[in-house]
Amino acid sequence: MPVLCYHAIDPAWRSPLAISPDAFARQCAWVSRHRRVVSLSEVVDRVNGAVRLPRGVTALTFDDGFDTLYTHAMPILREHGLAATVFLVAGTLATGRPAVDWVDDPPPQPLGTLNRNQVLEMREAGITFGSHSLAHHDLTLLGEDECERDLRESRELLEDLLGHPVRWLAYPRGRHNERVRRAASRAGFTHAFTLPTGPEPRGAHALPRVGIWPKDGINALRAKTSDWYLGVRTSRMFPLAAAVRHLGRVGVPA
Repeated sequence: MPVLCYHAIDPAWRSPLAISPDAFARQCAWVSRHRRVVSLSEVVDRVNGAVRLPRGVTALTFDDGFDTLYTHAMPILREHGLAATVFLVAGTLATGRPAVDWVDDPPPQPLGTLNRNQVLEMREAGITFGSHSLAHHDLTLLGEDECERDLRESRELLEDLLGHPVRWLAYPRGRHNERVRRAASRAGFTHAFTLPTGPEPRGAHALPRVGIWPKDGINALRAKTSDWYLGVRTSRMFPLAAAVRHLGRVGVPA
């Protein structure tokens, strides 16, 4: 089942990571009418074999924890009654709140991230949280022990704030390898989410998501929330370009 990955919901930032609130509102309105949005815990239960979910199910996630999720995304999610999970760069919640230094095309003004009070308020509103690592390093460039320390510290920091276990991780930039997956497991994460651009291993520590980008309209959203999309996106036998040409000929099923 497709798990969608958003980043910033921002009216001013022109970036591949930022979708305008108006566009996000249109997407949420469409999803609430045409798909069943479930919590990430239900996705995990399905992965574990604890539940079966019908077709047409999707889940919403956000990476990085930008503060526009509080000001712009949360009211829209609440209006449509949609569940969501935010993966936080845990170091941004520590004392001193380091600057966002992982974005390739930052806007002129500094990017803000959620503060501790906002996170707790969002939790009370039903938003769930996971880790996006401690400092948003490319984990594949770290040694295994260093990677484990980064991830363990991120989990412990978030657990201290939230007051409950944090067992889900989204890899920064979706990047992972066998060493990173092993470190994630040792750091205490039961499930970890990726953002594949092609074929890659799957498992509890390599659960694929689908990125939603500014160019994506409702037709793209319809495709990306369809049960077949990830299979096409990551298939060795059916390259994405061929799939797009095929869908242009036959139409995209709802």
